[in-house]
Amino acid sequence: MGYVIQFIIGGSVMLLATILSQSKYLFLSGVITLLPILTLLNLKLQVQHMSQESFHETQRNGIIGAVGMVILVVAIYIFSSHFKPSTAVLMGIGLYVMYMFGSKLIVA
Repeated sequence: MGYVIQFIIGGSVMLLATILSQSKYLFLSGVITLLPILTLLNLKLQVQHMSQESFHETQRNGIIGAVGMVILVVAIYIFSSHFKPSTAVLMGIGLYVMYMFGSKLIVA
């Protein structure tokens, strides 16, 4: 049942992000707002079957992932004012990958 609820919540969040993408300004605020909310809802569903240690590990990974998403979106937004959109997206993804590898090395 939990997976069905997660699927419904995830689909609803992506639907809302799609609706908000009709305006370029609302898209950024919609994604930045809805994805951390989805992470928190996912944590709430998972906490029922976790030990305290695994909860803290998941919480830390959720925070790292949420910060990574913000870095990705902000980097693409900033790079798109200086480069072509495809180049800006690739540079943003590159920055995101470096952040994720760096956080993996620091946390591990």
